[in-house]
Amino acid sequence: MFRTPQLLFCGVLAITLCAPAQARVTSIVIDETIPMATPAGSAARAIAYEQIAGRAFGELDPKLPGNAIIQDIELAKDADGKVRYVASFVIYKPVDMRQASGLMWHDVPNRGRVYPVAPQEFALGDIELASAWQGDNAGQTAVKDKGSANGFQWLKLPVARGANGTAVTGEVMGRIVNRSGPASQGLIVQTNPVPYKPASMDTRQAKLVSRGAEGMRGEVFDEVTIAPSDWAWAKCDAANPFPGTPDPTHICLKSGFDAKRLYQVVFTAQDPYVLGMGFAAWRDVAAFFKKSSADDIGTANPIAKAVKHSISRGVSQSGNFLRGWLHLGFNQAEDGSQVHDGMWPIIAGRRIALNFRWAQPDGVLELYQAGSEGPQWWISHPDALRGLPAAGILDRCTATKTCPKIIEHFGSAEVWALKLTPEWVGTDAKADLPLPANVRRYYIASTAHGGGPGGFDSSLPGVGLPTAPLMCPGNNFGMAQLPANPVPHTQTVNAIRVHFRNWVMNNTAPPPNRYPTLAAGQLAESHKAALGFPTLPGLRASLPEAEFIMPVLDYEFGPQFNALDGSGIPSITPPRIKQALKMLAPKVDADGNEVGGVPVVLLDAPLGTYLGWNVTLNGAMPFHKGQICNYAGGMLPFARTAAQRLANNDPRPSLEERYGSHDGYVAVVKKAAARAVTEGFLLPEDAAALITAADKSAVLR
Repeated sequence: MFRTPQLLFCGVLAITLCAPAQARVTSIVIDETIPMATPAGSAARAIAYEQIAGRAFGELDPKLPGNAIIQDIELAKDADGKVRYVASFVIYKPVDMRQASGLMWHDVPNRGRVYPVAPQEFALGDIELASAWQGDNAGQTAVKDKGSANGFQWLKLPVARGANGTAVTGEVMGRIVNRSGPASQGLIVQTNPVPYKPASMDTRQAKLVSRGAEGMRGEVFDEVTIAPSDWAWAKCDAANPFPGTPDPTHICLKSGFDAKRLYQVVFTAQDPYVLGMGFAAWRDVAAFFKKSSADDIGTANPIAKAVKHSISRGVSQSGNFLRGWLHLGFNQAEDGSQVHDGMWPIIAGRRIALNFRWAQPDGVLELYQAGSEGPQWWISHPDALRGLPAAGILDRCTATKTCPKIIEHFGSAEVWALKLTPEWVGTDAKADLPLPANVRRYYIASTAHGGGPGGFDSSLPGVGLPTAPLMCPGNNFGMAQLPANPVPHTQTVNAIRVHFRNWVMNNTAPPPNRYPTLAAGQLAESHKAALGFPTLPGLRASLPEAEFIMPVLDYEFGPQFNALDGSGIPSITPPRIKQALKMLAPKVDADGNEVGGVPVVLLDAPLGTYLGWNVTLNGAMPFHKGQICNYAGGMLPFARTAAQRLANNDPRPSLEERYGSHDGYVAVVKKAAARAVTEGFLLPEDAAALITAADKSAVLR
């Protein structure tokens, strides 16, 4: 367990400079200040910005109810009973703070990475804060002793220790997939190493199996146990063959790896990180910069008194963090006040798997990964199917009157691969769940995870449509059959940003919710007949099948695991699968494009069928062949002429049949843009840019 400087009081000369620090960030250190070039798009109001990077030293009192919920916090105490951390941060602020707008965006890094700040926010004078939360492996190779304006954000926190400093141990799982040859392989979660190492490198103390196949509902086929004598914790290759050089992060196989098989190891690890502290660290850094004038020794807060409103924001994994953060009550600061006024979880339909022992928060809901346990919906609702009492993400903040205004938006990939729809209809999928007044939900239909690059030529074969195979996201998952889906989120997000600022700063309500519902007849079971999916060339006629969607799996992690909160101690590794939940998906039109979403120009003036899913190829990485390509999207372009589509047995009208000519297509784009502007999901300047791009495109040239 590490120790951090205990800077507990203001010096006599500095005491008049120190405002009471309500959050328990006891000190900050500014490591670098870097002037920023004027960002593109801000010429209308060119505000000079600078980046300030540093470290926040914090302490937590385990006895406070808001901290006691952190798993294993009592096993991480220093001698004085406090628990300490160091979190890096980076701030983007106007050089002249008189130009600041009063709004702070608090961004959640994604695996240590900070998403680029939107130029529109710089043009308005908004302040941006990004601070660390993930204390296992994300970005740790970049960690030195300082914060970096352009590097990974990192969190240093203690590991849990038993009585008298004894090691805490437990079972951990790691997997290797789509690897071949004699070289050893590391255990990977998404794109980072499994953050725990074996307590013993004696292979008799672990179990390694290989599998010939796994179904998308968790079925296991052709599992074979590999004898302890036939593998080693070691690095090896052709020049350094089995048993190789001992290494606790790699597995060396005597017979080498077969790409057609998956390898899974369960081993006893020690020294679990107290990862739930990331929730509190992120809370307290926000509260310090929003509310405090200086730290405990008088170091000035560089944005003191400049923040009147704040919105938390996270994309994908980072958005899942926000949902878990709010669910466990962390929008209430240690002084009882509300931390953030708004919360924007982006393309994130579950809660982060963080606050339990041996958590692996890099996971993206591949087999056996936690994250769909407990309520994924906002207000209290029973979960009789999984035997859980009524609960909702907003329960704790409702009780403490600290709930923020919330906007969530998703695309189709979140439905098909990231297990979204129980948030809309519950685990029994019988009825739409109501949304509270402080939540807005927007669905960007037929889009990939985060959207595509946009444009119009990007849908045209031989012009801008990519032909190179698309890599399925995730842990070496495989390659995709279809080209990437280009439908963008960018313009929709630009409009949502404006609405969110106005909602938080001026209490101007954003547009009404827009997403597919059972009541509107827009949701159905996720198979071809129910969805109305057409038979299209280039796909198996049976797609999408009922089993093609990635379902929520109801896991049994053991009696010490709290499924309601996603906390506790798992004791069954890998977890048992009790059932697969029925999954719904949006219905589609005659082209195969989804219905029920917000207006998007490329969907209202389509150039093909845009899918939130793709199919994994049987190629060099064959293990997941024929399954959904994790959370990649795909596209099937329309034929240019009627003759071409008839020759290909394509039921969808061709471009010429739809639009007649290039000018006809541009006219449809103009109509689609006008509709999106009128309904509040497209800014006028973005509409003008899209019309110009359509006019310059090669569509029906």
